[in-house]
Amino acid sequence: MARMTLSAIIVFSLAVMAGCTETDSGKAQLRADRVKRATDRTEVIQTSKDRETDIVEQMAFHRNAYRTHLEALIKHYRTVGDYNKRQWAQAEMAALDAIPQYNYIIEAHVAGPDLRASEEIPEADNLYYLAVVTEEQAKKLGIFTNKEQLRVALDRYNQLIREYPTSDKIDDAAYNAAGIYEYFKDYSIALLYYQRVYQWNPDTNYPARYRAARILDTKLLNRADALELYKLALEYDNLTAGQRELARQKVDEYSLGIRPQ
Repeated sequence: MARMTLSAIIVFSLAVMAGCTETDSGKAQLRADRVKRATDRTEVIQTSKDRETDIVEQMAFHRNAYRTHLEALIKHYRTVGDYNKRQWAQAEMAALDAIPQYNYIIEAHVAGPDLRASEEIPEADNLYYLAVVTEEQAKKLGIFTNKEQLRVALDRYNQLIREYPTSDKIDDAAYNAAGIYEYFKDYSIALLYYQRVYQWNPDTNYPARYRAARILDTKLLNRADALELYKLALEYDNLTAGQRELARQKVDEYSLGIRPQ
């Protein structure tokens, strides 16, 4: 019995010693940091006094500063050879990347309505076709869409609009970007991009008014504005037979039941 007890003590001691050699997870530091964040507030933002734009700009500045310092920390720990702390910093960076980051001021994210799709610019054309190819590659597996590749295509459409605002491809880029935003369920931004299509090119062949009306109708539940866009879509858009039938049905239905404010 004494031997069994002694053996158990030895096995327990070895297990404890082996546990001490495992990689430090940093969880204790993480918990302590959460407590610190909950009790130590270094700045209080008076939202009742600050304008939305100021608050969003401050948040974006601090968000970027946070990322910059994390990158510096990872580089430092890599240089000094501190594996554990580098792992912590990398884990924190991964968590930061996983946090959704919204464009709170949507209008500031999208170019204004006064652009005109008017010039043939070879560089813009090349960028547009590159974006289209990227989008097609993202969707080539059918139901399995490569979301990261789709975001690359979206970035290229936005780059075209930003860098070549007079290109005759900006309405094409806006229409395709709207579809991607709609896929990601960013309906307010998708609506704005669809509106930009016919604002930038009133003679567009895309059914942008119809697509905008559908978002207003089915996603944002604004049937009054949807009714007006359905009417415009019937007058100006190049619609399929199914789209035209649905638009007429909606106009008839909402004209009887809803009065635009």
